[in-house]
Amino acid sequence: MTQPGFGPDLAEVFGPAHEATSDSAGLSLVQLLTPEGERVEHPDFSFGDDLSDAELAETVRGFFRDMTLTRRIDVEATALQRHGELGIWAQLLGQEAAQVGAGRALKPQDYVFPTYREHGVAWCKGVDPLKLLGLFRGVDQGGWDPRENNFGLYTIVIGAQTLHATGYAMGMQRDGVVGTGDPDRDAAVIAHFGDGASSQGDVNESFIFAASYNAPVVFFCQNNQWAISEPIERQSRIPLYQRALGFGFPGVRVDGNDVLASYAVTKAALQRAREGQGPTLVEAYTYRMGAHTTTDDPTRYRLSDDVERWKLKDPIARVEAYLKRNGMADQEFFDAVSAEAEDLGHHLREGCKALPDPQPLSVFDHVYAEMTDELVTQRDGFAAYLESFEGAH
Repeated sequence: MTQPGFGPDLAEVFGPAHEATSDSAGLSLVQLLTPEGERVEHPDFSFGDDLSDAELAETVRGFFRDMTLTRRIDVEATALQRHGELGIWAQLLGQEAAQVGAGRALKPQDYVFPTYREHGVAWCKGVDPLKLLGLFRGVDQGGWDPRENNFGLYTIVIGAQTLHATGYAMGMQRDGVVGTGDPDRDAAVIAHFGDGASSQGDVNESFIFAASYNAPVVFFCQNNQWAISEPIERQSRIPLYQRALGFGFPGVRVDGNDVLASYAVTKAALQRAREGQGPTLVEAYTYRMGAHTTTDDPTRYRLSDDVERWKLKDPIARVEAYLKRNGMADQEFFDAVSAEAEDLGHHLREGCKALPDPQPLSVFDHVYAEMTDELVTQRDGFAAYLESFEGAH
């Protein structure tokens, strides 16, 4: 089978005219693992064909571990917020497969531009999840170095990171790290955003620039069905991935609860970008099982029946079923992952409470690489304001 991302038929492989397989609900998308944990074939995307049986089992076990620990990060952070230790938290419950699949498809030289919900991608890129909590606790502006893991800081402004990603990808072109044929040198960018962000001008502008300059960027949209309280039906009259056609590049819809398919599709799209063949829009069709953030009450705007139906498509449960059905993991493995999740939970609970409060003037330290005269004036003014309270009764 020809790997997607090569040859003249890319538009057919990725484009809206492509005949996708259907899931159990009849939805057209790329799926390699059913909700019941059974492998299915796809004409254009595959997983594990180049792996031995032992390597295949090890890889899928790794996906299971990643998703389990990512969910533990989410559950633990939600509990910390409920106990007043975090100001807010953006949940990802149900979206673990989309994030881990995309995260593990990356090469070290690829760069990620996240939203504020890519906790699973951060995990795959080696970011300590405790550093994620610092942002939501309000003690820093994001405590990780983007250059260390090629993972950008979280972006709160909806959709703004897609423009950043496109510009960075255009810079990669000019740096000569795209389309060289050297697999250790060629690089790409992936920009994560949600279905709600797809309605933002920044996202559509980034599509135009990426198409015009053939930028090596993958736009990865996690369509979790709800832009806070607005359903996807109110935002788009066509499937989101088909929008790519109007901008002049291919799009594909993947089962976002299937980690194998998410990995395979993202891997192909990233390889296409690295080779200099331009952008791709990947729509990971999934569901937000929790709230938009911990300040949201989803029971006010969606039906509990929908949530119950999506529970049957749980991304972790289907991988567990696949591993057990095929004898790829024993109970000792599952117990070890569970124990690791407990250790991670303890690390987050104790570490979050121990995060030091910042000094008030430190807010000025990381605005620019070099302090500007205007910023110095603002800092000095704020320092004088703080000093005015010293000795006051």
